[in-house]
Amino acid sequence: MLPHLTQSTYRAAAACAAWLLLASATARAVDDAYEVKPSNVKATLGEKATASVVIATKKGWHLNAEAPLTLKLTPGPGITVEKPRLVRADLAASSDSSARFHVALVAAQAGHGEVQAEAGFVICQETLCRPIKEKLVISVEASPPAAPAKQPAKSRGK
Repeated sequence: MLPHLTQSTYRAAAACAAWLLLASATARAVDDAYEVKPSNVKATLGEKATASVVIATKKGWHLNAEAPLTLKLTPGPGITVEKPRLVRADLAASSDSSARFHVALVAAQAGHGEVQAEAGFVICQETLCRPIKEKLVISVEASPPAAPAKQPAKSRGK
């Protein structure tokens, strides 16, 4: 311990360091340059369902058109995906400021499931580019097919 610093000064410095660590973790979760948003999916067991993942830039940033743009998918138990890795050629829509992937999946068991995903892309401004790896979760709620409606009994006419 340095003689000119008091115990309370050390505590204050430790509290500031902890706050800065927490603030930097929070800042990473909410980035002012981009946003990655998955849609939630309501699926019928055994039938193909589609989720969307949208990558959008903010405040003067744009997607680098020459850099790879990927979405790696890791389905949870009871879920299969059509393609475990989507690339730029798989985009459903794209512009310089946004890109949208459609994720085709099939649920084999009822209830809540998830697809873990990691989006990889590069965003740029005039003099700076940032490579991004963003983890996200696609939530899947699966239910059995609806029972067919019963037909009313036909009455016999006399």
